Amino acid sequence: MRVKDVMTPAVVTLSPDNSIRQAARIMLESHVSGLPVVDGDGALVGVLSEGDLIRRTELGGGGPAAQATLAADERAQAYIRRSSWRVGDAMTTDPVTIDEDAPLARVAALMQERSIKRVPVLKDGRLIGIISRADLLQAILEAKQDETATGDDAIRRSILIRLGENTGLEGLDIKVAVSDGVVHLWGNVDTEDCRRAARVLAEGVRGVRGVVEHYSEPYPQ
Repeated sequence: MRVKDVMTPAVVTLSPDNSIRQAARIMLESHVSGLPVVDGDGALVGVLSEGDLIRRTELGGGGPAAQATLAADERAQAYIRRSSWRVGDAMTTDPVTIDEDAPLARVAALMQERSIKRVPVLKDGRLIGIISRADLLQAILEAKQDETATGDDAIRRSILIRLGENTGLEGLDIKVAVSDGVVHLWGNVDTEDCRRAARVLAEGVRGVRGVVEHYSEPYPQ
């Protein structure tokens, strides 16, 4: 799936000239914790999030102790961000963005790496939507179930293929047999995590009724 398949296209946006109070009201009414900021031409110029607002002067943020190690220019910039009434002064500039055709794995990795909850979606450099962690959860709910053909032989072939797909089980020479939908596993699998991964892999194949582990037994010839 691609970002464009699960993003929210109807995006509430802010202007750099909106007031902080307006922004806080819009965020509360829209039940979101962050909004993209666009200029008069519709170009994305920043993002305003809860994280930008919790350091505000109205909340008592930015005391002397918090600024003690900053240079003069840095203290001035911090003062502007916490005290200006304009969204354009308080927002995070140069935000993380994602292209509409990017795979979901990429945006999920971005959210994890940057500790962010939502990412503006661009098409040809223009804002067309936003994708959030909630959108990714919805994608999990709507994901198609495994469509492997049923039958013991088909189940076995599917498991053998998946064992080589970045599971941590590559090279362990796991042997697989399937009887009436029950998967039997043999091999040199010493760690509990690898055994659990093999079980999860097998249980994820359509038609599997159960998994039996025989790791301490020789593979029957």
